[in-house]
Amino acid sequence: MGVFDGKVAVITGSGRGLGRAEALLFASEGAQVVVNDLGGGTDGSGGDTSPADEVVAEITKAGGRAVANYDSVATWDGAGRIITTALEAFGRIDILVNNAGILRDRMVFNMTEDEWDTVQKVHLYGHFYCTRHACEHFRRQRSGRIINTSSQSGLGNLGQANYSAAKEGIVGLTRTVAMDMARYGVTVNCIRPLASTRLLFSPGLIEGFKKKAEVAADGSLGLNFGVQLNQMSDDQISAALDTIRPDFVAPLVAYLATDAAGNINGRTFYVSAGEIGLYSEPEIVSSISKDGAWTVEELTRLIPR
Repeated sequence: MGVFDGKVAVITGSGRGLGRAEALLFASEGAQVVVNDLGGGTDGSGGDTSPADEVVAEITKAGGRAVANYDSVATWDGAGRIITTALEAFGRIDILVNNAGILRDRMVFNMTEDEWDTVQKVHLYGHFYCTRHACEHFRRQRSGRIINTSSQSGLGNLGQANYSAAKEGIVGLTRTVAMDMARYGVTVNCIRPLASTRLLFSPGLIEGFKKKAEVAADGSLGLNFGVQLNQMSDDQISAALDTIRPDFVAPLVAYLATDAAGNINGRTFYVSAGEIGLYSEPEIVSSISKDGAWTVEELTRLIPR
């Protein structure tokens, strides 16, 4: 018996990386899984059915139940078909894990309109589209779990204005949908994961990290990619990446989808390997006030103090 026996989970972007690890874990815990993956490149180009098919085959071989879906989350109709796949195959949907994503990194002064728009469509629009279609059913059945995937890059990262904006938008989306759906027994939470996926640690991206990585005395990958990668051998990099595998992230996602986590709503978590952290909610940490409006001269004098 698993914690998800009788439950149906839709996991987007689950042909590889985090999504794959989540799909395998959910299935091993008894969930019937829709494995969604367009099968495109890290920049969203192209398409291939084999990543989703391979995960379905792996789940089926282990005795689980899964079906593949190859639609893009970046369109309203595609997202609708992803949710419909769960209903047609298994008769219901209980869990949605929004995970699909791409990268098109570039310094903001070189970023094109298409590079901005495409990343927003896959990440922010994709999260909304799938959430919107799933919530129709969650509202009627008065239950459901949604786990969204943000990033530490949402807090700011060099050359990722498009990705950072989309990922921080997902945090705001999480908070508000949590409020909208709480009365219907639905929880919505968010993770900022650090894991050795192709989006984060492809050979090309590792070369980029070498240029901006910080020194870590122990040679491990820390919270802020704190490694001087250019002083590490390929074997050392491989060993470090093995300490933050995607399957180390999946258990928190699974926990947030259980009935036991029904009191957790609208929150954001850091997760990597054996470390899990709960982010504080934004708050005003210092303020000044007066009757009426401030003048520029007053602010020039007071704000530095």
